[in-house]
Amino acid sequence: MSESRTTAEFFFDPLCPWAWMTSRWMLEVERVRPVDVRWKVMSLAVLNENRLDELPEEYRDMLETKAWGPVRVVVAAQQLHGDEVVGKLYTALGTRFHNDGEGPTREAIAAALRDVGLPEDLVEYADKDTYDTELRASHAEGIGKVGQDVGTPVIAVPGPDGDEVAFFGPVVTPTPRGEAAARLWDGTLLVASTPGFYEIKRTRTAAPSFE
Repeated sequence: MSESRTTAEFFFDPLCPWAWMTSRWMLEVERVRPVDVRWKVMSLAVLNENRLDELPEEYRDMLETKAWGPVRVVVAAQQLHGDEVVGKLYTALGTRFHNDGEGPTREAIAAALRDVGLPEDLVEYADKDTYDTELRASHAEGIGKVGQDVGTPVIAVPGPDGDEVAFFGPVVTPTPRGEAAARLWDGTLLVASTPGFYEIKRTRTAAPSFE
């Protein structure tokens, strides 16, 4: 009998390096556990748009000038070319933004579109609100599972009792591989599915390692 597979919804903003680290772990989880990832977008710009005055100037500037474009392009690609392109485009964007150090530039977005065989002119949607309704709906779906006090990524999976289990994170670097990835997945599900469990955290002492 084949092992039944679980779908994990992964809500990401391509701008976030920590979400990128977690997403690479999820690809490893797909390899070592019966899990299929369904990629969906959320938006740091939407999440923080009503509290910009409370944020540090550098982070506020990043949200206002860099955060809208990449996620808008992903949503446009999804709307025009189907859900199946989302994960591939995210990988192409993240590789260029984070691993290759190109950052979320217009040139990097256009190159990522070429990398996955999508029309390069989709980059024009970076400056358009054409699909902002769909973007906000996807963001609301993800953040609605965990509440407003988190960021990206959000992961949601069916729980052991049939109810959905959703959580922010995990925040980890470098990307766990093989059995280490499996142990982290198992442990994360264990604590996240515990009734009344909300948080486990410690101070970050390392930057994201994209190797």
